[in-house]
Amino acid sequence: MTTTTPPAGDLAYLARHADMPALVRQLRGLGGCTTPIRLDGHRTEHTLNTITGEIGPVVHHLDAAELPAGSLLVRCNNRRATRCASCAETYRRDTYQLITAGLRGGKGTPEAVATHPRVFATFTAPSFGPVHNRPTTGPCRCGTHHEQDAPELGTPLNPTTYDYEAAVLWNAHASKIWARFSIYLRREVAKRAGLTQRGFRDHARVSFAKVAEYQKRGAIHFHAVIRIDGPDGGDTPPPAWATAELLADAIRAAGKAAEVPGPVLNGRAHSFAFGRQLDTRTIRSADFDGPTELTDRAVAAYIAKYATKGAEAATGTLDRPIRFLAELAHLRISDHARELIRTAWRLGACRDLEDLRLRAWAHMLGFRGHFSTKTRRYSTTLGALRDARAQWRRLQAAIARDDQAPEPSDDETTLVLAHWTFAGTGLTRGEEWLAAAFTPDDTEGETAHA
Repeated sequence: MTTTTPPAGDLAYLARHADMPALVRQLRGLGGCTTPIRLDGHRTEHTLNTITGEIGPVVHHLDAAELPAGSLLVRCNNRRATRCASCAETYRRDTYQLITAGLRGGKGTPEAVATHPRVFATFTAPSFGPVHNRPTTGPCRCGTHHEQDAPELGTPLNPTTYDYEAAVLWNAHASKIWARFSIYLRREVAKRAGLTQRGFRDHARVSFAKVAEYQKRGAIHFHAVIRIDGPDGGDTPPPAWATAELLADAIRAAGKAAEVPGPVLNGRAHSFAFGRQLDTRTIRSADFDGPTELTDRAVAAYIAKYATKGAEAATGTLDRPIRFLAELAHLRISDHARELIRTAWRLGACRDLEDLRLRAWAHMLGFRGHFSTKTRRYSTTLGALRDARAQWRRLQAAIARDDQAPEPSDDETTLVLAHWTFAGTGLTRGEEWLAAAFTPDDTEGETAHA
């Protein structure tokens, strides 16, 4: 977290602050968040007798107006690295822990899942027209050997013939295609096991976690960890017929079969399916040192890397919605991204496409799904990781204030009465400077406790 020196007036205010150490502690509690949410209000904790319902004395009281910053400062928790690098890094680490727990166990998931059949699969979008790329061998179709960071990569060779309409609509339907695929996958696994779809649930269960990534051309594709468990999830071993090879074969079949009908626009009927490039790789143990096998650590790191990136990272588009199409004239984005946004905005005016909310998601090039999703029994949840981290912070805060409040008895609990109102976002220039000066760059210790 870095910032320039604030104006003299802000520095003078900080110098006159009655409790500078307390302000530093409050700002350090943000862990480097650059755009915190400011809340006004209060929070009071009472003891509560669970038998009589009698409310006891105050255990702890917090008034936002009495805090050093004059407000309660809460991390923004934005997952985008372009919006808040600190909160995005926490999100990335949480995603890594979530994926790893489903591969190796931990965080409430049994370690036996490491022995279950597991496959890492990548699902791409179809072609909407040739684009500049870097083939494995030889030059691009344009005849050029592009550099790895060449700005033209992912842009159409001929923008006038590129199918921008289908590209935007494919993004808008990508989540539906995945939902259809997940249904077909269970059917394909059951068929290979010689089971009916209804009987399959008594023998095995398919669990997965996936993340969405934008290709340079602006099309969504999915990376997924897919696992076969016993009928009760990771707590039960899979049947003997369940192998990684069977799972990979079922994934390929389901990926080819999954298709979603789309709208009819100007006499053109759209339908959407995954592209022909469907990659499946068996995941081995984290301790495998071979040169070609895919380890669970590598998979978790690869998936987590994309959890904090949106269209802006790959395509050079926007990281926030637009209110008017005219805003594009003042934005420094590529012509390809500009045309994708324009197409989404134009299609958003079609009455038959109202449910897609394309104008609200034009900055995302039509995609409006969650960037990371999982089945219920794959592993822990991001919410559980956040709760564990919040509990750890409360414990540290209690230790810092030398909280001597007695532990509640068996017939007592804690009643929390709180009222908070939104008071704005961000820090003053002086607070930004102070936070950057006293916030360590590495918050690994805090995240590790989650």
